[in-house]
Amino acid sequence: MLDKKLPNVSLSEWDGVRCLHLDTPWVQGTMTIKTPFKIELEYVQRMMAWLLFVPGTSVQGRQAMQLGLGSAAITKCCYKILGMRTATIEINPKVISMCRQWFKLPPDNNRLEVVLADAAKEIKSVRWLGAVDALAVDLYDHEAAAPVMDSAKFYADCRAVLTDDGAMTVNLFGRDSSYKASVEKIKEVFGADCVWAFKPTREGNTVVMAFRTKPDAPRDVLVQRAEAIESRWADGNLPAKKWLKLLSPAIT
Repeated sequence: MLDKKLPNVSLSEWDGVRCLHLDTPWVQGTMTIKTPFKIELEYVQRMMAWLLFVPGTSVQGRQAMQLGLGSAAITKCCYKILGMRTATIEINPKVISMCRQWFKLPPDNNRLEVVLADAAKEIKSVRWLGAVDALAVDLYDHEAAAPVMDSAKFYADCRAVLTDDGAMTVNLFGRDSSYKASVEKIKEVFGADCVWAFKPTREGNTVVMAFRTKPDAPRDVLVQRAEAIESRWADGNLPAKKWLKLLSPAIT
């Protein structure tokens, strides 16, 4: 049964940007009103960096999953821009309603499914076992102080849903004292040579990427893919060439 004490959801608008809030002034997600399917926040863009590690021609046939809907930026990009099968797990029905009404989240169909559920429980469902190619984890409470789920057991459940060449991206606060502990848990589950990380954004968000299997794409291939990502999916606002300058194996 879902927790009835979930935060209220509100929105604000400023200079053509719509923001999602959960009981506080903290911004939980954004959307530029004129370009609703473009990812605007830098850390959210970086959560799409798994694209560098798979052939571009294979993306449309893959399965994306997001834990925590936010303003639906990742969900909309995977579904609308990349053309993927997309599933999102969100515990708060008010967030889903707000995204459908104000953030251009399309209705469910044969490629898009928004599941009202506790992500910690839904991730254990046998239906997802070994089925997810790109898993985005962005689970923060209304105060945005620390990840809601951050245990080795949770990360093991995340790894279990990935395909052989699948990847998990996680939003962490890189300037927080818990960052190193979080990365160590991820390394414990995925293996140290399967974990990469970005440098922190100005706001302090650090996106960590963990692969089920160690990636082996040489640098020249990554460069070619970065150029192709920016060209193929220009409507998504995915600065892939910049990603390569800021992404490296995680060191703690």
